[in-house]
Amino acid sequence: MKRAFPVMAVLFCCMIFCMTGCGSSEKSDSGAKEEKTVKKQEQQNEKEEEKESEKESEKESEILQFVDVYGQQYSVEINQNIAKKQYNDTLFIHDGDRLTYADEKYTSRLGIDVSYHQGEIDWKKVKAAGYDFAFIRIGYRGYAEAGTVNADIRFDEYIQQAQNAGLDVGVYFFSQAVNEEEAREEAKFVLDHLSGYNLQLPVVFDPESILDDDARTDHVSGEQFTKNTEAFCSAIEAAGYDAMIYSNMLWEAYELDLEKLSAYPVWYADYELKPQTPYHFEVWQYTNQGSVDGINGRTDINIQLIEKPSK
Repeated sequence: MKRAFPVMAVLFCCMIFCMTGCGSSEKSDSGAKEEKTVKKQEQQNEKEEEKESEKESEKESEILQFVDVYGQQYSVEINQNIAKKQYNDTLFIHDGDRLTYADEKYTSRLGIDVSYHQGEIDWKKVKAAGYDFAFIRIGYRGYAEAGTVNADIRFDEYIQQAQNAGLDVGVYFFSQAVNEEEAREEAKFVLDHLSGYNLQLPVVFDPESILDDDARTDHVSGEQFTKNTEAFCSAIEAAGYDAMIYSNMLWEAYELDLEKLSAYPVWYADYELKPQTPYHFEVWQYTNQGSVDGINGRTDINIQLIEKPSK
């Protein structure tokens, strides 16, 4: 009996070792499987992140191809931080000089913009022809070095007759300001000349390039144009009027920083069949060669996009 005890002890230890050894192996296999699963999940997450990064990179580097009024082609990177237009370009329907747009969210109406160059206007005929609004030039700054500020000689005549005929009216000022001080001077001029009038549409800041002559603004930077625009518009709004910016694709691409001017709606000019801008606008000047009953000669025609009331 004394000799049997060591043998039994050895057998018992072997049994314990086998049992614990098998358990460790099972735990090791289970841990390896879990580790593989985690690695696969991490790899999958990395791939998804790479795809999202690629998509964001594609968005960031989205390029717009457009042409100017002379057919000159341009390429520019689209700024993803600027609000995009919500219109479906295929729903802009041309019928001669007329243009319509309608979808579930927006409807439209037509209008004109005029200065003394249009001469005498029969505003009742304009209204009867289906034009419901007008932007009238209130004044302008000369583009020569002196840069004098002047009233449009037909402004008072036009605004009174247009409103009497039932058209909604806004005004625009043709700017050649070279700094904020001059832009504020232009805004004050507008406010002074609006005394006694009510507007249904905004006051528009209209900075433009002079293409066929030397101009005092030829060397003004896009950064400065943006500051001028903000100075004019903020002064107009401080006086209780709505401000708006007149622009085209060249100005949106290379001059105005629309990201800094996002507080103001855009009146967009583009004479292509569809608006080339990717950015939001409220009014589109779609032709400068329109024929309108009541006006002699060619004139600008615009379409205003109006958001329908929510149901």
